[in-house]
Amino acid sequence: MTVGFFSPLPPARTGVADYASVLLRHLRRHGRVDIAPSTNVDVSLYHLGNNQLHASIYERALRTPGVVVLHDAVLHHFCLGAMTRDRYVEEFVYNYGEWTRGLADSMWRTRARSAADHRYFAYPMLRRICETSRAVIVHNPAAAQMVRAHAAARVVEIPHLFEPRPAASSAEIETIRRGLGVNRRTLLAGIFGYLRESKRVLPVLRAFRRLPGGRAVLLFAGDSGSSDLTRAMQPFLSDGHVRRLPYTPGPQFWRIAQATDLCINLRSPAAGETSGITIGFMGIGRPVMVTAGEEVSKFPEAACIRIDTGAGEEAAIEEMTRWLIAMPQHARDIGRLAAGHIAAHHAPDRVADLYWQTLETARS
Repeated sequence: MTVGFFSPLPPARTGVADYASVLLRHLRRHGRVDIAPSTNVDVSLYHLGNNQLHASIYERALRTPGVVVLHDAVLHHFCLGAMTRDRYVEEFVYNYGEWTRGLADSMWRTRARSAADHRYFAYPMLRRICETSRAVIVHNPAAAQMVRAHAAARVVEIPHLFEPRPAASSAEIETIRRGLGVNRRTLLAGIFGYLRESKRVLPVLRAFRRLPGGRAVLLFAGDSGSSDLTRAMQPFLSDGHVRRLPYTPGPQFWRIAQATDLCINLRSPAAGETSGITIGFMGIGRPVMVTAGEEVSKFPEAACIRIDTGAGEEAAIEEMTRWLIAMPQHARDIGRLAAGHIAAHHAPDRVADLYWQTLETARS
């Protein structure tokens, strides 16, 4: 069997590219996999996410149906960026019926607020791509439920993969922490990747401002995806407990990750995604603070820190961080459980086996 493989790949600055490069290597142990072939293959694998790096892949997947991997189960924001106003309205009507034409026009006109408006997450715009495809791969139960609710499609749930990383030396970790002005007794928490409103950045900043001085440092490592959010963050960035780093690729990113005591990776509104950052930090044995929901329901209860959405979110962030400051052994216990779970269920060989089985059943 020959598989066509369509995805962003490094050096593209996206988690999907990093994921795809690891999966590609492991799939090639099963058989022939060609990157973006121009000739016919037995079946194609299309990686789709919610940004414009996937625009040509989306169009190809509609023209030549194959197996689609939904790294985000909400494609609404992708459609807003990839389509003209007229095509967007018609796509919305195709998904949700003629009676929604006025709603579609309204949502197009207010699209500037789509990053934080729950309405855009309630309409994932999945029907055409999912019903065209031979199978749809997702990474968690929330995404599977979303696809089934919005399209008649064959859905296959396959865990997100994690490839073990080389361990950073004690000296490397000490150098990174010293460069950030963080001593061994201070909890270093980090928010990584593109900064968006849905990562709950402002509630985290407010919660950390109330923590005891000198006990916790909050690191932002990555680029901002929103100028509005950047302006809203500005008053907090002069606080002595906040640090900023630019986007950091490859091995250095994982050295920084290993120097971190806590990853904060909240998502609300959620897009049905399984975050590669969450899986990666759990895989290297670091506790991760996540938003409670079906997206993380496969993780053991004690292998991560769940934060409920709603009025108590900010207080819960503060309370759980204070607990980790006071009880660092609990953070290490959470990380150890997390690493064991990821090793057992998210190993690349296991994930590639499940992909290959799905591709074989979907071949032409």
